[in-house]
Amino acid sequence: MPKIKITLPDGSVKEYRKGITAGEIAFEIGKRLGEDALIARINGNLKDIFIPINEDSSLQIITYRDKEGIDVFSHSTAHLLAQAVVELFPDAKPTIGPAVEEGFYYDFDIAHHFTPEDMVKIEQRMNDIVKKDFRIERIDLNEGEAKKLFKNNPYKIELIEEFHKENQPISAYKQGDFVDLCRGPHIPNTGKISAFRLTKVSAAYWRGDSRKQQLQRIYGISFPDKKMLDGHFRLIEEAEKRDHRKIGRELEWFSFFEESPGAPFFYPKGAIIYNQLLNFIRGEYKKRGYHEVITPLLYEKSLWITSGHWEHFRENMFTLQSEGKEFALKPMNCPSHVLIYKSKSRSYKELPFRIADFAPLHRNELSGVLAGLTRVRKMSQDDAHIFIAPEQIEDEIFRVLDFIHCIYNEVFDFEYNVELSTRPDKFMGGISEWDKAEESLKKALEKKNIKYSVKEGEGAFYGPKIDMHMKDALGRKWQLATIQLDFQLPERFDATYVGADNSKHAVVMIHRALLGSIERFIGILVEHYAGRLPLWLAPVQVKILTVADRFEKYANKIKEELEKSNIRVEIDARTESMGYKVREAQLQKIPLILTVGEKEEANNAVAVRTMDNKVYFDVKLGDFLGKVLKNIEEKKVKVEF
Repeated sequence: MPKIKITLPDGSVKEYRKGITAGEIAFEIGKRLGEDALIARINGNLKDIFIPINEDSSLQIITYRDKEGIDVFSHSTAHLLAQAVVELFPDAKPTIGPAVEEGFYYDFDIAHHFTPEDMVKIEQRMNDIVKKDFRIERIDLNEGEAKKLFKNNPYKIELIEEFHKENQPISAYKQGDFVDLCRGPHIPNTGKISAFRLTKVSAAYWRGDSRKQQLQRIYGISFPDKKMLDGHFRLIEEAEKRDHRKIGRELEWFSFFEESPGAPFFYPKGAIIYNQLLNFIRGEYKKRGYHEVITPLLYEKSLWITSGHWEHFRENMFTLQSEGKEFALKPMNCPSHVLIYKSKSRSYKELPFRIADFAPLHRNELSGVLAGLTRVRKMSQDDAHIFIAPEQIEDEIFRVLDFIHCIYNEVFDFEYNVELSTRPDKFMGGISEWDKAEESLKKALEKKNIKYSVKEGEGAFYGPKIDMHMKDALGRKWQLATIQLDFQLPERFDATYVGADNSKHAVVMIHRALLGSIERFIGILVEHYAGRLPLWLAPVQVKILTVADRFEKYANKIKEELEKSNIRVEIDARTESMGYKVREAQLQKIPLILTVGEKEEANNAVAVRTMDNKVYFDVKLGDFLGKVLKNIEEKKVKVEF
């Protein structure tokens, strides 16, 4: 029997019979891998694991632990949903059913309006199909065959004609009696989809076009086992409790108004959080050679044409007319910083030249994607631009990476992973410059022994970038810090420096933001800590509760002492029960709650209740103040006595 060579991800090469499938190879490697296998990457392309392999190939088995595996599993569940709907509602016309970030959806053209009772019936029918464990088969078709198969579905006919026009292969997938137009790949059998839930129904338009037919969209989520499904919904429940919009409103930190969509209003306590973060970054800037600048918000169109934003970012900018000229609110600081750099002739001795800016930025985000502080139209960033000579690239990238480590490991204790994003399809400049920039970032990461993955084609239009994705307390990932290396913008603005050879040379520019959007960072922090912010960030750091009215004078004495050291303090001297006052202070997420009564006054002490509900009695006021100041200085997450 003819043999083929299969190269596995570890580099090993094994011989197998010609026509073997990736699923069979997975079982030969190990029973667990065979059971977990969903699809395969064969010679770099995602394929069904039941397709025969007839030539020497590289092979990677994809499971639910891989992003591609999750996407295919979700999309296969969308087909399961469509099969159930068509069996229960024969008049329903399935349209499309992609995987999305949180599961999947499928759109149907149907006169009947789906009800909650329908959702229960559909889920039951989906379970029946899973129990039957239908084998999933791929059917390759030509245009005529496909149109005949889907002759009663105008949506599928439209897709078939597009595929044919674009010379794309046409295929369908069959499970039981149900057949759906699909490029694939798919999981091998319906029995693998053992845990799912339909989550909501909404209206949608065919192709997202309001001029076209209105459809009904059913959303759902699925997992390989019920334990994962239950864990997902526990996570959602916890996320709802931690929702920064809810906490911000309840604690009067920030809120939103329809009169200015996508632009947060920070109240006095929220402004404290905001300014504490800025003060922290400003303190680090002083140590690291940055100079803060203040720049305008509105610029004439010509600036954006020169920078390339008018061509590449125009749809995300707010524009206006004045005296016959067109202006735009700035969505980013880089062009204004280039103007500052160019305001005089620069010598190589001035480099690196680091300037930072907290100016408000505006981006014309669609209203449908706005999401509290995490997706806004008005924001400020801890934004900086560093102008360097080419030979300084590596050292300066090292410095920024160290700065990021300081913030995320030493202060906020976030886990993070690193991605390197390369040249996109739509880019400025020459390929050789892009290759040089990408290689510089790769070398810097490798010399710092930082593990990273590559995101092909995800770079900014002016340069490649390093992105840090942080993991919060619920395991969710957020893209925050970014480092972008740019040869293009300085060239477009003719930004140069005079070198040691007395000649002009093109300067190189690093764009970097570490917290990123301050608004977004606050939203993430609030949810990460469930509103219980570290002492140094908390709007009210200490709340003093009096046991009785007669101890209010002593409480005020403590307050004055603490305020001398810039501790943020409030007193609750109301004639409520201590239990009530303690509970209310805890609901306000106050890090330290002090109780004062007869014993505390006599001993010049306090009883201290910490955020984790531990109580320390008879703590001397001087000791308390010393520990609080030390905690704030070191920016610790918890205070212990």
